[in-house]
Parts: sequence; C-alpha cells; structure tokens
Amino acid sequence: MISQPKEDFIYGSRAIIEAINSGKEIDKLLLQKDVKNELTTELLIAARDFNIPVQKVPIEKLNRITRKNHQGVIAFISSVEYASLDNIISEAYSKGEVPLLIVLDRITDVRNFGAIARTAECVGAHGIVIPSRGSAQIGSDAMKTSAGALNFIPVCRADNLKTTLREIRDNGITVLACTEKATDLVYQHDLTVPIALLMGSEEDGISPEYLKLSDQLCKLPIKGKIESLNVSVATSVVLYEVVRQRS
Repeated sequence: MISQPKEDFIYGSRAIIEAINSGKEIDKLLLQKDVKNELTTELLIAARDFNIPVQKVPIEKLNRITRKNHQGVIAFISSVEYASLDNIISEAYSKGEVPLLIVLDRITDVRNFGAIARTAECVGAHGIVIPSRGSAQIGSDAMKTSAGALNFIPVCRADNLKTTLREIRDNGITVLACTEKATDLVYQHDLTVPIALLMGSEEDGISPEYLKLSDQLCKLPIKGKIESLNVSVATSVVLYEVVRQRS
C-alpha cells in the first residue's frame, strides 16, 4: 500500500523557504501579484536557485485553494524526486540497453499523466521528460492514477524543452513525434533504435517549435469518425509497438 500525503501544498513564506532549503521537491509556487516584502524576496531567490517555477496570481486563486493564512504564497509539493536527464541516458547506455524516453509537451490532465507513467513503467521506459511550466502537477492524484508507477520511473523536469530535445538528439536518440500532421504510420518506423517519443497537449498537440526539432513524425491509423485518440491511449499504443519491435 502506497501512503499519500493528505495535502499536496504548503503555504506561508517562511514554511516554504524552509521546505525548499530542506530539499523538498516543489512543483511550482503561486505568489500573490501585489505582495512584496523581505520574506517574499527571499523566497523568490530560493525559487530561482532551485529552478522552481513561479506563477503570480490574484489572491482569489489562492483563497480557492485554502482559506488559511497563506500570506500570499502557496507551494505545490511533488510526489517524486526529479531526476537528471544526463543520468537517465547514461545509465541506460551503461546497462547496454536501448534508451526509450517519453517527452510530454503540456500534458496538463493529471489522469492522463498518471496513465502515461503507468504504461511507461510497464514497458520498461527509462524516463519521462516534462517541461517545468504547463504540465500536470505530480502530486498524490498523479501518483494514485499511475498505480504507484511514479515511484519507479524517473521523471526529468526541463526548464527549456527546446534545449532538452537538442540534448536528447546529441546523445544519439531519435526524437519521434506522434502527430496527425505525419504522413507515415508508426508501424513504418524502425523503433529498435534509441527513441524519445514526443507527445503533445490534449488541446492542440505538439508545439510547432518542437515538431521542427523532431527527427521523425508518425501517426496512428484512425478509421472512425473521431479524429484522434486520448493522449494516454495513443502513447500506450506507440509504446507497445516499440515493445513489439524490440522483442
């Protein structure tokens, strides 16, 4: 049985600063727009030093999360410890394994993220890469949806996804983007080589800037009247095609 925290957030400038300095993984900070004092300045410095995303919001948004004395700041705690992309890749190669990564562009639905993580762990993927901004919060809900898979598969948080995609390519890994803009089906691609599968937002797919950085584009066959699959389902189909080809 996996124990989960009762809350995925903490509040109050001093409490959050201490949490950051103690090594807690913070997904993001919500800071009230018009609050500026010595403590919030110290907090912003700590957030910058630890690469924690900060979003300035109206007080109404903070009050919807908690009515307690949040002092204008709330921090969401991650349920995972983020991994280094370099370590993920080097460890895969050192074991003599063919790297398999999943790169998620703006997957904001916690259930989709958890389902993707569950499939990724089941197929033996080496890691998941997410942008530091615009992604689902990796809290207890994501952990539950993943059926605990997030305890086992490394997650890397990228400050700049463009730079990260270039880094992946520089390590000899093919960036394969799954998009309806592709002409070739996924089954026409060689997936026995090192692969980083790039999947896009539930709303509008993969950002054009990331498509340009992809080595190959692929799509899944759609025979019905609905134009696309749910992103977690599509990811599962492609990952099991990787398994099929590599078996």
